[in-house]
Amino acid sequence: YCYQSGYDNKGTVTPEVIDAFFSYINTHITKPKYITLFGGEPLLDSPHARKIISYFIEKANQHSLHLAIVTNGYTLSSYIDILKKATIREIQVTLDGTEDVHNSRRFTKTKTPTFDAIVTGIDTALKHNIPINLRVVVDAQNINDLPNLAQFAIDKGWTNNPLFKTQIGRNYELHYCQADNAKLYDRASLYEKIYELIIQHPYILQFHKPAFSISKFLFEQGAMPNPLFDACPGCKTEWAFDYTGKIYPCTAMVGKNGEEVGTYYPTVSLNTTVIEEWEKRDVTYIPQCQQCSLSLVCGGGCAAVAKNKHGNILQSDCRPVDTLLSMGISLYFEKEIGNYHAKSCNNQKSI
Repeated sequence: YCYQSGYDNKGTVTPEVIDAFFSYINTHITKPKYITLFGGEPLLDSPHARKIISYFIEKANQHSLHLAIVTNGYTLSSYIDILKKATIREIQVTLDGTEDVHNSRRFTKTKTPTFDAIVTGIDTALKHNIPINLRVVVDAQNINDLPNLAQFAIDKGWTNNPLFKTQIGRNYELHYCQADNAKLYDRASLYEKIYELIIQHPYILQFHKPAFSISKFLFEQGAMPNPLFDACPGCKTEWAFDYTGKIYPCTAMVGKNGEEVGTYYPTVSLNTTVIEEWEKRDVTYIPQCQQCSLSLVCGGGCAAVAKNKHGNILQSDCRPVDTLLSMGISLYFEKEIGNYHAKSCNNQKSI
């Protein structure tokens, strides 16, 4: 990821490390679980990578574990025969816009465009009943192409496929990130722009329906969600393991020296003091959250971002809940854009 670009971590995973990983999670993580492979890029176009992924799938099958994979999608179609042997929870693939926009941002080392190959990979995966989670990473340079990408996905028939879903992500300041921070959105400004685009192009909701905090839940369920005491999964429902044998609290911490909480290879060791600090982090332990009327909707935010900003995970990463709710209620309830989306979907299904 962009925020890991400043870390000099190079090497390759080995079968011995994979064996140690499965041994560790089998012994130490007894709750129901699944595994996400991410990188870097896990689906590299090399004999070694294909051999390693095949071996990883073999081990996952032995332990009856489902897999998710985060990939740039460039080699996805060529990996389908390997991936079909696994129980795939989802493949997360990135498209940053329609062809010209995406290819201006995401290309190979030799400047080869990647859009067509990724689209072929998505089509191939869906054809083989492999779920796709399409992630669009937006900033000020590409967000205006979102309506075009939404229309592209609609025209491809992806949005009518129950195996297809989407998410909109943003580049953000964490550890090392992009030098041109002027193009980055904060959470509130991103959703303000998305709100504006949906008002202008309501069909975007056929492609992606933003949560706007709990607004979408209220609109669809007609009830309040459960209180959110903790928005951070680190050392609770999420652990991250790197290829060198280190264990981290979450994916946002991977690769940063000093943030590891233990090792699973070549020996098993755990820093229980640090782990306990992560485990106790929730709105009842964060001073700013204790006095906040929105804490049980916000959940205290991301511990990794809080530590990056304040040097301490027991600080808040405040979400702009009131701003998001205002936009979401306006969109789904007052302007009834959500009803437009429902009618549009019903019309599509009847054709």
